[in-house]
Amino acid sequence: MTEQAARPFLYVVVCAAGIAADVGRLITAAQERDWAVGVIATPVAMNGFFDTAAVETLTGRRIRSAWRTPGEPRPFPPPDAVVVAPATFNTINKWAAGLADTLAVATLCEAHGLGVPVAVLPCVADALTAHPAYQDSLIRLRGMDVRFGEPYSGEAGEDGGRPEFGWERALDLLA
Repeated sequence: MTEQAARPFLYVVVCAAGIAADVGRLITAAQERDWAVGVIATPVAMNGFFDTAAVETLTGRRIRSAWRTPGEPRPFPPPDAVVVAPATFNTINKWAAGLADTLAVATLCEAHGLGVPVAVLPCVADALTAHPAYQDSLIRLRGMDVRFGEPYSGEAGEDGGRPEFGWERALDLLA
């Protein structure tokens, strides 16, 4: 077994939120904690929300966004854990409802059945967090033992600055 194969494998699911541009911070932090990392992105996130070439260089693996064809080898080993960051309103609601219409959401739905721990860093506007479907989704996912970090709205504070997105917090939730 190679040294890399002996490392635990982390799936990072990236959704389409502006903060996704900094997902390299999560990947680097995970690698510093001895995780091997593979990234699965929603199709919309692949359209300019983060630097895909930089992420592929950082992980040493292609980003997954679509299902593989029959007979194609699995590009990642099975996950030891999954982080969803940033997790959007859309992805959280589809996941809770079991609507596995993208590889990213299907991966999250499957993680529960496999008993894989999942940590989530929501990035949802305050107005959307008030929606009853979102609140129901949080209850359902927490009931599935999904671990949530503090919500992040991305709204500017009174000083005009935006708060830090706690990328490393996702890894702490898995510990």
